[in-house]
Amino acid sequence: MSTSDQTELCYPHLGNSSCRRTVRPHSVSVLLHIILSSISVLTVTLNLMVIITISHFKKLHTPTNFLLLSLAVSDFCVGFLFIFQILLMDGCWYLSAGWCVFHTVFGIVVTSASIGTVVLISIDRYIAVCDPLHYPTKVTPNRANICVVLCWVCSAICHTVSFKDNIEHPGEFNSCIGECATSTHPVTQIMELLLSFIIPVSIIVLLYVRVFVVAVSQARAMHSHVAVVTPHGSLKVYRSELKAARVLGVVVVVFLMCMFPFYIVLLLAGATEVSLSSLVFVLNLAFFNSCVNPMIYVFLYPWFRKSLKFILSLQILKSGSSVANIL
Repeated sequence: MSTSDQTELCYPHLGNSSCRRTVRPHSVSVLLHIILSSISVLTVTLNLMVIITISHFKKLHTPTNFLLLSLAVSDFCVGFLFIFQILLMDGCWYLSAGWCVFHTVFGIVVTSASIGTVVLISIDRYIAVCDPLHYPTKVTPNRANICVVLCWVCSAICHTVSFKDNIEHPGEFNSCIGECATSTHPVTQIMELLLSFIIPVSIIVLLYVRVFVVAVSQARAMHSHVAVVTPHGSLKVYRSELKAARVLGVVVVVFLMCMFPFYIVLLLAGATEVSLSSLVFVLNLAFFNSCVNPMIYVFLYPWFRKSLKFILSLQILKSGSSVANIL
């Protein structure tokens, strides 16, 4: 075997039993490593700031923010998943088969929990805008926390069961050495598509369309002074909830824009052959959403910008900082 042929193998010393790797110009490879590494560090850092902020400041312990905390935790985990994407840059898996299964299952659990959290955020905003008077009694911090825990537990259990054969026999579905392949039953794949994409996206879109319709009608009512009978305090609360709905609406739209291509490619993969580069691109785009979310908070949430100053200036270490009013 020639030297040029050997350099295209993941494990040249294993010959034909080794998988082939993707060969790129050195400058392109370095650039991709720098980009993915930067995104990974930024994703982990920014989401850690969100986690610290909502966990530390008691003024932020609201049902909506607990849902944002869940989303930040999933996004924080995705930041570490970028490390595996960097390792898979040339199409070769150099870690053990067990780590391959962990990477796959953990990534799907985190992504599924993230989608479930976005559904909960949509439900939260729907109740807050469409039924503001009963929102405080219907949506409480304890109920929000219970929903978040159930979302994560159900995601973990369902996908652990789905990948039971892969977990018990790691590497069984690899066609060559250096591959990271997993497999699930076709029925499971269809259920996964329904539960993790079609049904959640349908719920999210329907709820936010309803929120938008109600928001527009309320805005017209306020402009025409029809809402003059509404107590001033209630009107102020409603405007606050509406503003939160707009911010989280941006989060939801960006989320759908990043996730749609990934699931569309997965659908196409079942009918036609999809290139590895296309699959890697849409997967990284889906992961990139985890970096975008905290950036949205920076630009649209004044309390997050204020909390960042507290954290970076180390004022958060002072006694009593948890009760500071950053709203």
